[in-house]
Formats: sequence, C-alpha cells, structure tokens
Amino acid sequence: MIRLPIGLYVEKGVDWLTNNLSGFFGGIKTAIEAVINGFQFVYIGIPFVIMLILIGVLAYFTAGRKTAIFSIVGCLVIKSIELWELTMKTFALVTTATLIALLIGIPLGIWMSRSDRLNKVMRPILDFMQTMPAFVYLIPAVYFFDLGPVPGAFATIIFAMPPIVRLTSLGIRQVPADVVEASRSFGATPQQMLFKVQIPLAMPTILAGLNQTIMLSLSMVVISAMIGSGGLGDVVLKGISQMKIGEGFEGGLAVVILAMILDRVTQSVGRSKKTKTGSK
Repeated sequence: MIRLPIGLYVEKGVDWLTNNLSGFFGGIKTAIEAVINGFQFVYIGIPFVIMLILIGVLAYFTAGRKTAIFSIVGCLVIKSIELWELTMKTFALVTTATLIALLIGIPLGIWMSRSDRLNKVMRPILDFMQTMPAFVYLIPAVYFFDLGPVPGAFATIIFAMPPIVRLTSLGIRQVPADVVEASRSFGATPQQMLFKVQIPLAMPTILAGLNQTIMLSLSMVVISAMIGSGGLGDVVLKGISQMKIGEGFEGGLAVVILAMILDRVTQSVGRSKKTKTGSK
C-alpha cells in the first residue's frame, strides 16, 4: 500500500495558517482571554458566602430542595479543601467555552434543520470533532494561541460543540408537521415560525444538548491543563505527575462536585421545559 502523507499535509496547513493569519488568531486570543478574565473577575470577586447563597437559590428554584442542599454542601467541601478559587477559574473557562459553543452551535443547528444538504455535509464533520481524541486538539491550539487558558478554551469548544449542534437540529426537525402547517395556515412568517413555534417546542432537546456540552467541557479540564489552562486541572495534573494521590483526588473531587451541580440544574431546567411544552 502507498502511504498517504495525511499528517504531513495537516502539518503544512497548520504552519500556513500560523504564518499567514497570526493577526487573526491574535485577535481571537485577545477576545477569548478578555471573556475568561471577565468571568474570573466576577466569580472570584463575589464573596464566598454570597456566591454560596446564589448557587443554593438557583439550585432550589430549578432543581428542588435536595439539589440545593447538595450544592451548598458541595461548595462548602470545595472551600474546606482550599480549592474554591481554582474551581471558579475552571468554572470561568467552562462558562466561556460553553457560551462560545452555544453562539456558534445553535445557529448552525438551526441552519442544519432547514437544509438537508448542509445536514449531510455537517454530520461527518461533527462525527470527526466528537470522536477525535481530545489530546489531538491541543496541538493546533498551542500553535495558534501559545500556552495558557485560551488554547484550552479553543480545544474545549471544538470538542464540546457537536452535541448542541446535533440536538438543536434534531429538536427543530422533530417539531410535529401539523403544528408547522397550522402556523403556516395562520400566516406565520418563517422567522415567526422559528422563534415562536419551532424553537420553543424544541427547547427541551436544545437544553439536553446544553447539558452535554457543559459535561464535555468539564471533561476537558484536566487535558487542557497540560497546555497551561490552569484551574482544577493543574491540581489533578500535579497529582498525576508528582504521584500526590491525595492532592489529585481533592482536585478530581472538586471537578465532580462542580459537574454534578451543573448537571442537576441543567437537567431540571430541561425537564421543566418539557413538562410545560407537553401541558400546552
């Protein structure tokens, strides 16, 4: 068999992008870094007690009393092992990556739901994005943005975006045809149909995609720490590299608590939306 030099072509492509579009990538780096720093400033700047109350209230009204109690206890555990600030840095990175993934993924999912041709083109691309080992994304991320939280956010966005794209498209495509026809018969424009009929009915599925995107973003925390993204990933990575089992376990425990709080809240919001949609 003739060996295909795919890796060589990819390497040349990345080199060309780095050499010719350095200003473009520099602008993206500045923008993403500003967003991450802004979230860090807010999350770390809010006193712990106030943040604890806000998290408890949010969990109570979205997911109920049990989740609120778990969220408060979980935050107290994180504070007691002195990882609160690093947890907020990780949360800032996850928030930034999730927000950018939503800003790109939801419009793309809407477009896919309306175009069968684009849907056929994007499906293998999304498969590639989701199944490619996450470590591979770190290589071009470092090439484009150097070390730091920005390449970690970039790699996280690529890895975590497919679920929100897929489920947005799926949710809109699953809106009953008779509902769509009824809205057309009443003279609804395509924009009115999208924003007043299709998206509200597809919201539970879209929120399920949001939940998966957040979970995948958190799964990249330790991996992105290898290129200097900071946060809890550094603690876990230090525990692995220096054989500090206890320290690594504490970092992993903080990641698990954060993931469980976000998972319970987003799942509960999705279930409540589904219940309201079903009652209508």
